[in-house]
Amino acid sequence: MSIEISGFGTLYIILIMAIVTLATRWGGVFVMSFVPINYRVQQFISAMSGSVLVAVLTPMAITGDNGARLALLTTAIVMLTLRKSLPAIAAGILMAALFRLL
Repeated sequence: MSIEISGFGTLYIILIMAIVTLATRWGGVFVMSFVPINYRVQQFISAMSGSVLVAVLTPMAITGDNGARLALLTTAIVMLTLRKSLPAIAAGILMAALFRLL
């Protein structure tokens, strides 16, 4: 399947991506409306943020440069000490920026 990217092809691609995004978001909310939120479900939802973080950073550790590896190490250390993903991500980004600056 191929779509021309000249003319209306780009618009069709954007519309298809928007529909798929909305369907997955609304579909997730719809499905979760049938799931009782108990302790195990709360634990699963809490663990998902860490899983997404690992899934994003692992390819950078394998194929990235030393700045990416240092950012990963910094992120892991901050995550293990603070147990909060947002400061860990911020520290990793800051370390990669400082490494590339110097």
